[in-house]
Amino acid sequence: MTEQDIGTAEPRRPGPGRDAFRMRGPDRSREGASGRRRVLRNTLLAAAALPLAGAVWIGVTGLLARSELIAAERDLDALRQSVAPVPGAASGAAPSSAQERERELRSAAAHAARAHRLTTGPAWYPAAALPFLGGPVRTVRGAAHAADRLTGDVLSPLVRALPPATPDSRGDGMSEALMTLQKHAPEVVRAARAAAEVQTAVHELPRSTWLPAADRARAGLARQVDRLAPVMTDASLAARVLPPLLGTQGERRYFLAFQNIAEARGTGGVPGAFAVLSADRGHLSFERFGNNTEMATAKTDLDLGADFTARYQGSEPTRVWANSNMSPHFPYAARIWAAAWHEHTGERVDGVFAVDPATLSRLLRVTGPARMAGGTELTADNVVDLTERASYAMYDDVARRKAFFVEAARAAAGPLISATGDMRRLPALLVALNDAQRDGRLKVWSAHAAEQRLIEPRSYSGALPETPGPFAGLVVNNAAGSKLDYYLDRSLVWEANGCSHGERPVTATVTLTNRAPVSGLPGYVTLREDSPPYRTRPGDNRLLVSYYAGVGAALTGATLDGRPAQLAPGVERGHSVYTLDLELPAHSSRTLVLHLLEPHADRAPVLLRQSLVTPLRATLKPGGACRV
Repeated sequence: MTEQDIGTAEPRRPGPGRDAFRMRGPDRSREGASGRRRVLRNTLLAAAALPLAGAVWIGVTGLLARSELIAAERDLDALRQSVAPVPGAASGAAPSSAQERERELRSAAAHAARAHRLTTGPAWYPAAALPFLGGPVRTVRGAAHAADRLTGDVLSPLVRALPPATPDSRGDGMSEALMTLQKHAPEVVRAARAAAEVQTAVHELPRSTWLPAADRARAGLARQVDRLAPVMTDASLAARVLPPLLGTQGERRYFLAFQNIAEARGTGGVPGAFAVLSADRGHLSFERFGNNTEMATAKTDLDLGADFTARYQGSEPTRVWANSNMSPHFPYAARIWAAAWHEHTGERVDGVFAVDPATLSRLLRVTGPARMAGGTELTADNVVDLTERASYAMYDDVARRKAFFVEAARAAAGPLISATGDMRRLPALLVALNDAQRDGRLKVWSAHAAEQRLIEPRSYSGALPETPGPFAGLVVNNAAGSKLDYYLDRSLVWEANGCSHGERPVTATVTLTNRAPVSGLPGYVTLREDSPPYRTRPGDNRLLVSYYAGVGAALTGATLDGRPAQLAPGVERGHSVYTLDLELPAHSSRTLVLHLLEPHADRAPVLLRQSLVTPLRATLKPGGACRV
């Protein structure tokens, strides 16, 4: 080293020299290890805190989402009440305007969308995937998503398809409703598909988790969606069928039958009064009224197939008007009535409707009372009793009583036509009609094949389904010619009893009770046109009792009041049918028990309900799982 280098060099600090550098290495290693430990510790703490933070985040956002869903439910309740007012509120406040409905829906949609966003954050996805703990998370996420789709994809198109709820002095309510429905038909059809998808998604959510509140929420949502999905299916069908059905593409004419349910027939009651209804761009009018006396001579050579002929050949439904609807398959009766009307008048109809006094009761609750020419007032509370019981005591003369029934139908038609043109009452009227068809009291058949194909799967077609599977149907036809079925009670208990070799034993217990008084009834009510070879008393009834089982079912035995009974076998639209000719004395009950073997199935049967004065009491006991 030079002197210059020495002079400019930095002085060294006293120390142990070169060995000191060797000793600094371990110190830095300890510092590095300590730093790494701190990083690892912090990382572990953060990792441990993440689930806690995620849980807190899910809890907070879950509570916020719940509040949003509750708010959405309140808005939807208000919307539901404004769209479908309670029947009977005809004189109350008018339905909300289209702007109000839109505002309620927008508010509900906004709340549902926020609930959906709150449950789709980064913490929700991994939490929902956890095997056990994630069950409630999946349920809450699924419920929020379902609510979002219901308000956006289902209810929004439906509300747009509703007519503006503004009073119209011109009476164009039905016409405006049809035009609006026709305009938005494609949207309603898509909305119905979305409702079905949401229904499937909700039923795929976990049913039982460790959080009962989530399970209750899922169950409540499933009930709501299960009610909405068939309504949307009906709305989709109505959007496609109702406008042409009510004359938007040209005038339509229909045969309207009023069924007298005091004398039972397969579709309800014997066809009594009738009317011809005209529909032109939603404007309805009645062209004429008549009764069964006018149609007594109308006959038709209509061929309804070999099974129909074999089953009903002794009763001649195509030749005897009173027996024209013995089959519970309404399209048979409708085709007979349409053909008979053409034979009688030379006029063709575009379809057939059937109603009964219970339907008139629902409609009168919306329209208000109707006054007959003689001053008698028809109300929702008295129309069934008046037409099915009291009128027989009021008139000894048969012709006058039949004229009374026609006049009652004519009187009820006036307020009904007015209500169809009143936008304030039209929603409640549609609710009443929907309730009537749901109970099987309003039936529809179209002579246009394309329309009938769409209508037939729905309950208001009155069709007896041909599809296989468990089925139970109790059908009675009055065989006495009396009007005693006003006093008839019916009950059916269907019970499956496990499986054997791919078949399921089924027991069907039918109890029929005749509540008719033994004295005091008019002779026309207790009439025995069957002229039985045995002695009877006034009030005694006679019924053809038919049990409709599933396709492929076989009867293995039957008892009547505990004693062996022989039933006549038959087939209708693939169903096995067993019929008993039954005498039912006044103030008595009789019990028929059928033992059957049906093809194996794990579900309850489809139930056929024949609508009479007193509804059927049915109890279904599907039993346990059924394996081949």
